[in-house]
Amino acid sequence: MIQNEVVRVTATTTPINVGDSMLRDETVRTGAGSAARFVMADSTNLSLGPGATLKLDRTVFNDEHSYRDVAIRMTTGAFRFVTGHSEKTAYKITTPLATIGVRGTTLDILSQRGRSVVVLQDGAASVCTTSLQCVQLTQPGDTAVIVSAGGRVSITKTNTPPWTFAANCAASAGLCSVNQYAGASPTITPAVQDDGMLCGQ
Repeated sequence: MIQNEVVRVTATTTPINVGDSMLRDETVRTGAGSAARFVMADSTNLSLGPGATLKLDRTVFNDEHSYRDVAIRMTTGAFRFVTGHSEKTAYKITTPLATIGVRGTTLDILSQRGRSVVVLQDGAASVCTTSLQCVQLTQPGDTAVIVSAGGRVSITKTNTPPWTFAANCAASAGLCSVNQYAGASPTITPAVQDDGMLCGQ
């Protein structure tokens, strides 16, 4: 799923098209009026709202359809993350302020300057600051809010989310539907060196 401007960030920015592969150490950015959804080789679905920047830091395959280790850095913007077939301990998601441990999950993640918001939609997650203050999200709606102010980082837990990814889902048809990697594009056979691909309708 791609809408408007979605680019790879390298020395030069290159447009990404539906069905393109996304590789490790690659940064992807959506434009102001854009959105995208990536389906990773283990069928993890990552939806990006407008003005979002994401980097796939590290992926280590177990086999063709699962990862032993996958690290995703969500630098800025709004995201929805739906785990795929890999062991839940394989996933490591970071924002500039938080590290998120996944327990089999659908998470909405907002990364802004000085603030990260993590909303549990399904499953469970552990959210920690860089100084290892942690909260456990166990019920749908559980939310961790991490704020950096005056050199101090604090984390609070609430069950009334100040934000969710739902508005982005409503604005872009297909952005939040979940695909299996094999069904994402009939023209591509997963190659082990590819870590994911941009998903089309």
